[in-house]
Amino acid sequence: MSQFLYEQLDGAKKIGMKWPEIPDFVVNNLNPDFELREYQKEAFARFFHCYNNDFEGKEKPLHFLFNMATGSGKTLIMAGLILYLYDQGYRNFLFFVNSENIIKKTEDNFLNIFSIKYLFKKNIVLNNKIISVRKVDNFEDAGKKEINICFTTIQQ
Repeated sequence: MSQFLYEQLDGAKKIGMKWPEIPDFVVNNLNPDFELREYQKEAFARFFHCYNNDFEGKEKPLHFLFNMATGSGKTLIMAGLILYLYDQGYRNFLFFVNSENIIKKTEDNFLNIFSIKYLFKKNIVLNNKIISVRKVDNFEDAGKKEINICFTTIQQ
């Protein structure tokens, strides 16, 4: 029986494989009030490892699931991965959930710099340029230099 990818990665770590480091531009553009916990760093490292390496059966686009408890910082990880993927050339991101209530909270976390749960640094700076985060209704309205996020639910 073949192993799940996480089991393969756990085995590789046990024999001394080093996890990829989180790039400074990711950490430096997240809200400094939220210190990354070890399991969040490991989630980043697993993503970077999978994203940057070829595996048998790996198809693009990649699909990832972060199976973590409520309140464990999945949305902070998402913010960091958006910064990383922006640096890789991606501009458009879809936040898709089953409830309007979750959408409103998440919009606040990504867009409202005055929210105590705002995930980014006040000014996001990548490659010496200030980057803004925009809510879009569809990607026809997406900017070429901004982080564009479409927030939607199953009902929409």
